[in-house]
Amino acid sequence: MTLDGPAGLEVAFPVLSGAQWDRLWALAIPEDVEVGEVLFRAGDRSYDLVVIESGEVEIVREATGVAPEVVVARHGAGRFLGELNMLTGQAVYLTARVAAAGRVGRVSPERFRKMMGEDPELSDLVLRAFMARRRVLREGEGALSLEILGERVSAPTLALRNWAARQELAHIWVDVDTEPGRAQVAAAGLGVDDLPAVVTPTAVLRHATPGELASHLGLAYDAPPGRVFDLVVVGGGPAGLAAAVYGASEGLDTVLLDGVAVGGQAAASSRIENYLGFPSGLSGGELTGLALVQAQKFGARITSPCEARALCARDGQLGVELVDGTRIGAHAVIVATGARYRTLELDRWADFEGAGIYYAATELEARACEDSPVVVVGGANSAGQAALFLAARGSAVRLVVRSAELTSGMSAYLAERIVADDRISVHASTEVVALHGGATLERVTLADRGTGERRAVDCEGVFCFIGAQPETGWLADIALDPDGFVRTGHDLGPDELGAFALLGRQPLPFESSMPGVFAAGDVRHGSMKRVAAAVGEGASAVRSVHQAIGA
Repeated sequence: MTLDGPAGLEVAFPVLSGAQWDRLWALAIPEDVEVGEVLFRAGDRSYDLVVIESGEVEIVREATGVAPEVVVARHGAGRFLGELNMLTGQAVYLTARVAAAGRVGRVSPERFRKMMGEDPELSDLVLRAFMARRRVLREGEGALSLEILGERVSAPTLALRNWAARQELAHIWVDVDTEPGRAQVAAAGLGVDDLPAVVTPTAVLRHATPGELASHLGLAYDAPPGRVFDLVVVGGGPAGLAAAVYGASEGLDTVLLDGVAVGGQAAASSRIENYLGFPSGLSGGELTGLALVQAQKFGARITSPCEARALCARDGQLGVELVDGTRIGAHAVIVATGARYRTLELDRWADFEGAGIYYAATELEARACEDSPVVVVGGANSAGQAALFLAARGSAVRLVVRSAELTSGMSAYLAERIVADDRISVHASTEVVALHGGATLERVTLADRGTGERRAVDCEGVFCFIGAQPETGWLADIALDPDGFVRTGHDLGPDELGAFALLGRQPLPFESSMPGVFAAGDVRHGSMKRVAAAVGEGASAVRSVHQAIGA
């Protein structure tokens, strides 16, 4: 996309004012450049922010096995080069090549970070430009720099697509069940047995997983051995993201680890209408996506998928151990792992996960079931939001609720909308008792809990929202309540305070039975289980972290 496109592109490609230019140029190291010179190339692990005094630079999506080289943007004097990966740490996926000789200045990553923290005007301008550029790239030719090839109904493909979407990566999905998709598979030298696959300018990943893709893109955890962070946040839902934002913005060296993909259960919500400040509502993906960028703006390191398997204290030093054996040292830890989705105890449930059974209702899942009959299971707000969202995308929706009254677990405003929507049929006092299909889900059997009457109905997607269990199995030495939630602060019993007696103090708000380890959000005993409450807890836990570290 060139710079003379839609008017909105001036946000993505601003021309610096005189004062802005002077401040940014003062941070740069000048150099003369010639036509054809490459300033950074796809595959580089890091690069400088480049400001152009004279000449012209073109941004190129290099050729891959399935797509030719394309110039996606051109920059002239008074502009700067760079993209959101300067904040995220993602490897470069576009190449900058000099199109007209001139003079440029390079701002090193260290000076760039310093500028982002100390110059609010430039920081705001650059951040808005980076976010707008990412949107432009995701919607244009830049998205072809990362192609996910896979089947429409496939759990491994869906995992890749969900991870890429939550990371806000510029990418496209190629449906290999279509003729053009099969042609692209052949052009990339791939076979059906290689799927899902990922094609980038520098590699073809066969049987790709989110972890392998993260490693290829430079988004995997890579801190040097022995590194000790001020704060390690485990879990990337609203509570964890809030903790990362407040920790990093208040000067703590912060890293956030998430075992699957940033966003947690909130990112699975198609619409949140009761979040303060958004009267028209917003999707969970939008909310957590903005929080992700905000945390990275302040310097927090965000890593996923990166699963923690143990928490330990050794010689007075806290540590989080990853599933690969890596140990990350920390002065303080905030546990914000939330909860894992509950499932129905039905034959073939695992077979259909990602191939007809889903725990989220976003655009990705809706497209897999577009114009097809679906069943939403659950009676809380998340189920109601999913039912309305899927109905709006063309699906005939059956909302299956175990209770006799829809309003027993759902907000009145949602229940009223559902009852008024003729695309949704409510099945109260009902449950799903059987699943049917071949490689993918085709039908389900519903049973009336009162009469026992059963009937099979066509269904290409079951969307399950029946609650969750706390993700605390990795916390061996932390006091939990009978349901597995983390006890904190005043909820700790007398027999759970031994470590604090040795320190001569009481546990701080949100502090667990292990000093220096805090819990926030859905994983904590007594939490409200609402997005806004989780955000507040994550932020508040950071205040306690400061007190603990300073103690």
